[in-house]
Amino acid sequence: MARRDLPRPTEAELAILRVLWQRGPSTVREVTDSLHDERGTGYTTALKLLQIMHEKGLVRRNDSERTHVYESAGSEEQTQRQLVGDLLERAFGGSAEQLVVQALSAKRASREELAQIRKLLDELEGASR
Repeated sequence: MARRDLPRPTEAELAILRVLWQRGPSTVREVTDSLHDERGTGYTTALKLLQIMHEKGLVRRNDSERTHVYESAGSEEQTQRQLVGDLLERAFGGSAEQLVVQALSAKRASREELAQIRKLLDELEGASR
């Protein structure tokens, strides 16, 4: 199944994916420990979410040991690109300009972020010539 064919992760699933992207392959206990303070997630909730995510194809499970280890099926960048693409189509009618305008007006960008955006725009402009 191609990454773009996967379902959009829920907020709770994204929280788990962030843990897996940061920590790498992790047990349910490790995911629970990472999420407990932030979200109050308990072991059985994390386990159930990971099982659902495995069924959806969002995570892979290594069950060769007694304790199952989960890892993200896609990279953080792939997931972000999928979510932004979906948002771009659903909320902005495919207009990248409107997406960027709204994103930059919703939260002030740092100097470093603006410099990175300028660099990307320059690269994109150069590539289209």
